[in-house]
Amino acid sequence: MAKKSTKTSEIQRPWLKSYPDIIPHEIDKLEHASVADLLEESCRKFSSRPAFSCMGKTMTYGEVLAHSDRVGAWLQGRGLVKGDRVAIMMPNILQYPVVLLGILRAGLTVVNVNPLYTPRELKHQLSDSGAKALFVLENFACTYQEVADSVPIEHVVVTKMGDMLGGLKGTVVNVVVKHVKKLVPEWSISDHVSMKSVLGSGGKPFTTTQTGHDDICFLQYTGGTTGVSKGAVLTNRNILSNAAQNDLWLNVLNSGKGLPDQALYICALPLYHIFALTVNAIMGMNVGAHNVLIPNPRDIPGFVKELGNWKFHVFPGLNTLFNGLLNNEDFRKLDFSELLLSLGGGMAVQRPVAERWKDVTGCNISEGYGLSETSPVATANLFNLTEFSGTIGLPLPSTDIIIRDDDGKDLPLGEVGEICIRGPQVMAGYWQRDDETANVMTDDDFFKSGDMGFMNEAGQTTIVDRKKDMILVSGFNVYPNEIEEVAASHDGILESAAIAIPDDHSGEAVKLFVVKSDKDLTEQDVRDWCAKNLTNYKRPKQIEFRDELPKTNVGKILRRELRDE
Repeated sequence: MAKKSTKTSEIQRPWLKSYPDIIPHEIDKLEHASVADLLEESCRKFSSRPAFSCMGKTMTYGEVLAHSDRVGAWLQGRGLVKGDRVAIMMPNILQYPVVLLGILRAGLTVVNVNPLYTPRELKHQLSDSGAKALFVLENFACTYQEVADSVPIEHVVVTKMGDMLGGLKGTVVNVVVKHVKKLVPEWSISDHVSMKSVLGSGGKPFTTTQTGHDDICFLQYTGGTTGVSKGAVLTNRNILSNAAQNDLWLNVLNSGKGLPDQALYICALPLYHIFALTVNAIMGMNVGAHNVLIPNPRDIPGFVKELGNWKFHVFPGLNTLFNGLLNNEDFRKLDFSELLLSLGGGMAVQRPVAERWKDVTGCNISEGYGLSETSPVATANLFNLTEFSGTIGLPLPSTDIIIRDDDGKDLPLGEVGEICIRGPQVMAGYWQRDDETANVMTDDDFFKSGDMGFMNEAGQTTIVDRKKDMILVSGFNVYPNEIEEVAASHDGILESAAIAIPDDHSGEAVKLFVVKSDKDLTEQDVRDWCAKNLTNYKRPKQIEFRDELPKTNVGKILRRELRDE
């Protein structure tokens, strides 16, 4: 990794005047030496509390800690030493937090893997990270099997869906998943170990391996939506800083009605994604929260049925998830009386979606912003806003945001440029890619996000789009987010995606892909709506109806795939 510069630059901080008195401008000295220390302390402090629930089974904090002892001891028994990388390839099931904590307490580095990766994508990530061990749900073991001979993995632990559900229930779930629903393709991995045998290997002594602020706790691979997936090196300092920053941000909420002694979080976003990993698993456990894990949020009816079992307080989500739920009749009938905080991130939250969410749930969506490279939260709206702001809010304590042009020059308030971020949550660099690190880090320690936006006088930043997604029509910048937000406000449109297409006259023009919510919607209906709400050069030249749009497993629409077609 390239060394980070010690040079810093003084900048104006208009956002500080928007801070309520209850929020400090800077975070204090970090209380813990490592993320493992923080999580272990929480498990001991809240040992009798429910920590995670999934598929009708609840696991206490004490049980999470005890199970992680066995995982950590097993890893150390295989000869893995401080700094070695271990990959987790699972959806949101009870095994995930147990394995996560076991890896971290053993002094090892977690490599989160999207279970829906293709063999090509999996091979790249395992090879690039140099992971020595892999924990994988058997539903995806066939993917690993295809690349097993070409990656450096030495130890494979395979788990089944019901392995931690206990007794008869776990057995029934495993049978149904494999033989009834046919969700487990045939696989064969020599010398693999079962998760049950790892958890049953009691009696081996385990002591947490001490790590410090500069040690790496996560290699968090970027989603690959803009090119080759790279591993963001996140240290204990990065993650602990972001936890401390977000904890201070909660002061506003807690100065009012406040969260209950044990808040219940809905964890529908996958824990292998930086948003849920930090907000649900780490920050949630830090305050002794109870997380309800949703293995498959794409099954909206099943998801809604599970929501009906809980009085939930905190709901992190993406625009596509909020939108999908709002279009489910049973969701709109749920009891939202306890919902205090809806967090939007991962992609732009569209105003029509936010307004419908407020109408249905009575709770505003507080939009935040960040990336894998920023651990992830860099900015957020205050949690006491009474209406959707349409911005990504203010920089968190100890965080600087500056807007710069292509030459690296600071732009005045109100002008659109690249959003650049500086703070203790910014990654140490990209894993084994000094050249890529140098491309995104400035001499004064700002991370160049690749997102275009502007800041207003109150210090709030508005994103207009990804730099690479911007459409240039006759010299005018057109931002897909704006086109898509207009489309989202039409009752007959479920979701949409705007991309650039070549045009002989204007250089580029807009093409809009549309998924209908009204089967009678016509192309002319869409054109008329866009003509009513968009100036001429922003209007789609081509419109194509689709049954669905390509998305990442988190739910982010992949404009790149549409462009590549």
